[in-house]
Amino acid sequence: MDINLIRGLVTVAALAAFLGIVWWAYSPARKKRLEDAGRSVLEENDQ
Repeated sequence: MDINLIRGLVTVAALAAFLGIVWWAYSPARKKRLEDAGRSVLEENDQ
Protein backbone atom coordinates (compact mmCIF):
# COMPACT_ATOMS: atom_id res chain seq x y z
CA MET A 1 0.00 0.00 0.00
CA ASP A 2 1.45 3.33 -1.09
CA ILE A 3 1.49 6.30 1.31
CA ASN A 4 -0.35 8.42 -1.25
CA LEU A 5 -3.21 5.92 -1.36
CA ILE A 6 -3.51 6.09 2.42
CA ARG A 7 -3.49 9.91 2.29
CA GLY A 8 -6.21 9.85 -0.33
CA LEU A 9 -8.37 7.48 1.71
CA VAL A 10 -7.94 9.62 4.83
CA THR A 11 -8.93 12.71 2.84
CA VAL A 12 -12.06 11.00 1.51
CA ALA A 13 -12.95 9.81 5.03
CA ALA A 14 -12.48 13.31 6.46
CA LEU A 15 -14.65 14.80 3.71
CA ALA A 16 -17.36 12.22 4.37
CA ALA A 17 -17.27 12.98 8.11
CA PHE A 18 -17.50 16.73 7.43
CA LEU A 19 -20.45 16.30 5.09
CA GLY A 20 -22.15 14.03 7.63
CA ILE A 21 -21.81 16.65 10.36
CA VAL A 22 -23.12 19.39 8.07
CA TRP A 23 -26.07 17.20 7.07
CA TRP A 24 -26.81 16.45 10.75
CA ALA A 25 -26.60 20.11 11.78
CA TYR A 26 -28.87 21.38 9.00
CA SER A 27 -31.36 18.53 9.14
CA PRO A 28 -34.95 19.85 9.27
CA ALA A 29 -35.76 17.44 12.12
CA ARG A 30 -33.26 19.19 14.41
CA LYS A 31 -34.07 22.77 13.39
CA LYS A 32 -36.41 23.66 16.26
CA ARG A 33 -34.21 22.12 18.95
CA LEU A 34 -31.07 23.86 17.70
CA GLU A 35 -32.85 27.20 17.30
CA ASP A 36 -34.18 26.94 20.88
CA ALA A 37 -30.70 26.14 22.16
CA GLY A 38 -29.26 29.11 20.29
CA ARG A 39 -31.91 31.46 21.65
CA SER A 40 -31.49 30.22 25.23
CA VAL A 41 -27.97 31.64 25.32
CA LEU A 42 -29.29 35.14 24.60
CA GLU A 43 -32.22 35.01 27.02
CA GLU A 44 -31.77 36.00 30.64
CA ASN A 45 -32.14 33.30 33.24
CA ASP A 46 -34.17 34.41 36.29
CA GLN A 47 -33.31 31.45 38.49
